This record gives sequence, C-alpha cells and structure tokens, in this order.
Amino acid sequence: MKTTKILTLLTALMMLLSFAACGTAKGNTTNTTANKKSETAMLTAVNPKTKDEAADLHQKLMAQENAILSENSALWEKVFASADKGMAMNEDGKNYGDFLLKTIDGIKDQFSADELKLLNKGAEEIKEIEGKLTVLEQKFPGCGEKPSDGDMSVPAENGKPIEKDNLMKFPTFDGKDLDGNEVKSSTLFAKNTVTVVNFWFTTCNPCVEELADLEALNKQLAEKGGAVVGINSFTLDGDKTAISDAKNILAKKGVTYKNIWFDSKSKAGEFTSGLYSYPTTYVVDKNGNIVGEPIVGAITSEKQSEKLQKLIDQAIANSKN
Repeated sequence: MKTTKILTLLTALMMLLSFAACGTAKGNTTNTTANKKSETAMLTAVNPKTKDEAADLHQKLMAQENAILSENSALWEKVFASADKGMAMNEDGKNYGDFLLKTIDGIKDQFSADELKLLNKGAEEIKEIEGKLTVLEQKFPGCGEKPSDGDMSVPAENGKPIEKDNLMKFPTFDGKDLDGNEVKSSTLFAKNTVTVVNFWFTTCNPCVEELADLEALNKQLAEKGGAVVGINSFTLDGDKTAISDAKNILAKKGVTYKNIWFDSKSKAGEFTSGLYSYPTTYVVDKNGNIVGEPIVGAITSEKQSEKLQKLIDQAIANSKN
C-alpha cells in the first residue's frame, strides 16, 4: 500500500497552513535546497529497530517531503494542476517520485531552466523518500497509518478558495453514482440526519489514503441515520475513464459508500471547480445546509477528526429541529 503523500501548497484564504517560511529570499534558495537535501540524506540513512522508531521516522520523512513541496509552492501548483487525469493512482508499486518526474517532464516548456532544475531535484528527493517509506512499511507494517498532521492537502486544479459567505446551502445537482443510478441533492440530504461530503481525485495520494477512514466513518454514521458521499472531481460530466479509475481504487480500498458525479456546468460543478485544496470535506445537515467550515486536508489526524465530529454532532442536532 502506498503511503500518505503530504502535498501542501499555499491556501491563503482557507488558512490551510501558514507559509510564512515560503517567502524565503531568492538569495537563500540554494542554501535552503542544499540543507533539505542533507536532511533527506540523513533521514533515509536511518534504520529503525522498532515499530515506534519506524513510525517516528515515517512522520519525519513525510514532513521532509512536505518541506520540499512547500519551498517552491508556486511551481508545484503548476505541476499538480497539469497532472494527467488519465494517470491512475500509484497503487501498482510505482514510486510517487516517478509520477512527479513524469508530470514535470510533460510540462517542462512551462518552466525556465532554473525552475526545471529545482522541480526535478525536488522530485528526485521525493523519490528517495518514497523508496525509504516503502521499505519502512514492508519491514514495519502499519507504521505509517497515522499521518503527523491531517491539515495537509493537495492543491485543486485551477481552483480558487471559496469565499466564506458562499458556505451556506450545498449547491443543488441532478447527478448519478458511479454505477449510473440517478442521485438528486434534494433527496440525498433529506434522507440523512447528516451527510459528510468528501471531495477527492484519483491521483491525490492523501485523498486515497483516507478512503478507508471514510468507509469506517460511513459505517458509524449509518447507525445514526447518516452517510458519507464521495465526489471525485475527475469524474464530472460522467468521464468514463475517470469513473473506471475511481471505481478501481474504491474497490481496492473496500469503499462501499456512494460516490457521485454531476455536470461540471451545474451549480455543484461550479462549486467543485472553486475548491482550492484536496481532500476537502463538508458536513451537510438534513436541510441541505453546510455546517461550519470545511475540513481541508485528510481527516485522519486526531485534530481533524475532532473538528469533523463536532460538525457531525451539530448537523444531527440541526436535523432534529
């Protein structure tokens, strides 16, 4: 199983993470890059003897991966925005660094020689980190099950932050699930005491890694009359290839909750296009109202899980009124 890839980029309005450190002066870029390379080399050279030591190293490696991506966030935004939608999630044993290198190569004409050098160097480091993570997970199964911080996420495609004032009613839609059955927002929310709506896409590693947690949450919510619903942004407009890829991943992860798609030009489609980061999760009450702020990033950390539970409790309370 692939590890969670903590791919964090600038999300100013949504306060995803503070990137004050990303404002490093250009004159310091070389030293900063060299330091990160040195840190990567030191971390990958460590050989833990226990599962606890492996879990600690796992978190440090993912934090290092995050630091690499954060340092040149504007460049990485271009890379992720141009990621091949037809490229399935790396569940076949391929290194995630290779995925990044291939994506960078496909859009290399968009970067200067220096920018391309930075990106390729970063991707090579990530490839090194991913190789070490794979070794850790093979030697110490389960050492990477708890990410160090669920607030981290992958940038959405060509999106912008959603204004807080727009977070009231979940936009209406007439769509279908991935098996072709009709799904309407008017009936979807009304039949549930609470609906947790998770936006994800196929090549978003943090998105895929939290699917099992969402499946467990769906079973818990079922006992309270609620449900989880997934929306894969690649499947909008009923893209057959994207639907096939999504269904394949969902099956591998043992997901049984409903995943849906709708017209990209619908209100819900425009809403999806406006998302800036993935995964992003909304909590909707029985009346179709969005409760509180969205959960930006994976729900797997304790902090994120607590935030989500509070929203769920509020949605259920709203549904009783």
